[in-house]
Amino acid sequence: MAKISVVGAGAVGASTAYALMIQGIAREVVLYDIDHAKARAEVLDLAHGSPFTPATELSGGSDISQTAGSDLVIITAGAKQKPGQSRLDLAGVNVSILNSLIPDLLVNSPDAILMLVTNPCDVLAVVAQRISGLPSSRVFSSGTVLDTSRLRWMLSKRLGVAASSVHAYILGEHGDSEFSLWSQTRIGAIPLSNWDLGNGKALSEEELGNIAFEVKNAAYQVIEGKGATNYAIGLSAARIASAILGDENAVLTVSSVLSDYMGISGVALSVPSIVNRSGVSRVLEFPMSVQEREKFEKSAAAVANSLSSLGF
Repeated sequence: MAKISVVGAGAVGASTAYALMIQGIAREVVLYDIDHAKARAEVLDLAHGSPFTPATELSGGSDISQTAGSDLVIITAGAKQKPGQSRLDLAGVNVSILNSLIPDLLVNSPDAILMLVTNPCDVLAVVAQRISGLPSSRVFSSGTVLDTSRLRWMLSKRLGVAASSVHAYILGEHGDSEFSLWSQTRIGAIPLSNWDLGNGKALSEEELGNIAFEVKNAAYQVIEGKGATNYAIGLSAARIASAILGDENAVLTVSSVLSDYMGISGVALSVPSIVNRSGVSRVLEFPMSVQEREKFEKSAAAVANSLSSLGF
């Protein structure tokens, strides 16, 4: 089986390593951090529970050479988002971290796929792709995979159906300009607009707006209460890793650098994409309403403006 290195032993990195371990996604998981004691402590804590999980070899510390030969590198290292702080506010500090990390990571694992979880993940996906010189298929971010999961969970609770039967997507920036692709949302095979709540009525525009607002602001609510989001994003990263290493051809809303996607190029945005052993093998164009297309273009502009302010 494959080797995955998780860069950053903070709450997100440790949760990602935990999710990878308990699901047995990789034979070897390395947790790297410049804080050696923290990385070693997290590895030791994980290892103590390894008899209860699929066989996974765990190691970690501050020696980046431990990441050598990785099939997938998941980057979670970065400044932590503070209450009231937007993901784009984090950009400058985290760009500097990528500049120091990526060259060394690729020296050790030249054939690896790089997945960014660090925020603002869309901006950093572009930066990482330019630093690395790798094709956009091999450098991308977790995007709105988590936001999409939040949306499906909220709809499943509201409609009384299994989340697995909710086919819905959050597109655009993983941040304040993201939006729900309501026009293509299905419950089973039934368009959401045709779904009967049991009283002969469908969800109102007001309620759809409230759900979209809750999804977009869910992270802020969690951060306010406990200081960080970590479990769900760890599971999201593990889900993407599973699609990659399992060569699944899964459709996931990861964020890769787009090239003439609905006329948009040079920015990374989350769109439904086929994910397999090569990384992002294909981005899929979905029909959008006029309003959704406008939101998509505004999201692209938000990421482009952030990149411009950083000199990219």
